[in-house]
Amino acid sequence: MGQNYNNNVEATVMGPNGKWLSLADLPAADTKRWVPRRKAEVVAAVRGGLLSLEDACERYALTVEEFLSWQRNVERYGLAGLRATHQQHDHQSARRHSNGSSQHEHRHHA
Repeated sequence: MGQNYNNNVEATVMGPNGKWLSLADLPAADTKRWVPRRKAEVVAAVRGGLLSLEDACERYALTVEEFLSWQRNVERYGLAGLRATHQQHDHQSARRHSNGSSQHEHRHHA
């Protein structure tokens, strides 16, 4: 249901803006500037089966955790969740959890 096959027998998925996306419509593999729309397109492509998670991570040099944070933020907040401020908050939060304490706590003990 997430995929559509047009007359050219090209697999497509519904993108974040309501348009159908094919592999050719996805961001370039060497994309450096990740605006929310581009992140959402990659998330939609994986969700719809256009790309596997492994293929998306390899194509865009992403970690699985980075992709999953995009997916989580799109589910929670929509495109606004993919802005850098949300990403930075998630990254800092993940770092605190992996260290077992926050940076704030380290400053008090130093």
